[in-house]
Amino acid sequence: MTESNLSRRTILAGVCATTALSALPLQAFAQAGKEDGATFSKNEIMQKAEGFFGKTTKGLAEVIEKAFADHGRPNAIITGSEAGGAFVVGARFGEGHIERKNGGGRKLFWQGPSAGFDFGGNASKVFTLIYHLGNIDDLYQRFPGVDGSLYIVAGLGLNYQQSGKIVLAPIRTGVGLRAGANVGYVHYTREHSWVPL
Repeated sequence: MTESNLSRRTILAGVCATTALSALPLQAFAQAGKEDGATFSKNEIMQKAEGFFGKTTKGLAEVIEKAFADHGRPNAIITGSEAGGAFVVGARFGEGHIERKNGGGRKLFWQGPSAGFDFGGNASKVFTLIYHLGNIDDLYQRFPGVDGSLYIVAGLGLNYQQSGKIVLAPIRTGVGLRAGANVGYVHYTREHSWVPL
């Protein structure tokens, strides 16, 4: 009788353990499903970037691949344009539209100063990937960054800006020449301003 009880207990324990362990992957899939619904996939971003820039290039695909490798799936994007210039001290001004994966969006503006070894001017289309954005209002602040991209006619650049947990990855392509390394920030606002501070 003891042997029979032991084997029943062993079987019952095995069934319980198997059931509990099989539920873990389902929870992981459910969490991934929630994340998928709140974030853009790489294919969605490529389609949106192609629609925005007008075509997909190998360089654009590589830049998007790098952003995904560094930060994962974004939960919002900004599409817009900007212009800037510098001779040691510079500024950039832009405007665009923010779009969240789970809906909602609005027009926004950005401006910012820069200082450092930098010279030239540029006009760019900007496609920004946004990571860990809670409320859209959380975007209206200054995002510091180090921008050391070389802008060449029809060039492509990527840099990161971060404030707290929110990370921005602007992808720029455009015309003009702006070369060097500068340190500054970009201030995102609800209204346009000619003051880059």
